[in-house]
Amino acid sequence: MAALLPEAARAQVLEAADLMDAIARLCVPTGKSLSEIMVVMAIVGIVATMATPAYQNFHTRLQARSATAEIASMLRMARQLAMARRERLMIRFDRSGHNITLREADAGTLLNVYSYADKGIVVDEPTGGPDLFFHASGRSASATTIVIYDRDHRRNTVTVSLTGRVVIS
Repeated sequence: MAALLPEAARAQVLEAADLMDAIARLCVPTGKSLSEIMVVMAIVGIVATMATPAYQNFHTRLQARSATAEIASMLRMARQLAMARRERLMIRFDRSGHNITLREADAGTLLNVYSYADKGIVVDEPTGGPDLFFHASGRSASATTIVIYDRDHRRNTVTVSLTGRVVIS
């Protein structure tokens, strides 16, 4: 038994030495040369240059979709408000002022204004004219389609049916 102890101790010392060598190999600093860093930076620059136009197109489309959803939401709100208040409401599309106003049709009291001047969109005049009415029943006085263009002239449409339903397409 006494003869085995030094052999076991020697094996443990060798294992510890191997472990220390492995740790030392992992801790050896490896430097990068200036040319390697410059090549990596050039590749990153090329990828960023190629990605920028795609990001700008994505941002333009997203901004137009968001503005279209906001306009449709305002139309839906006007319909719900007309039913809740049991009165006719008028939505006026002011293309020169770049805004959409919601008013009581009879009294003319201003209820809400949506400005799209800073949204990067152009709103065509609705097919039913600049004024859109919602009756107390929630029905629209006339069916209309509103065409919305983004900066790249891509088209989004919002359609209001005679029943008052608002659909984005």
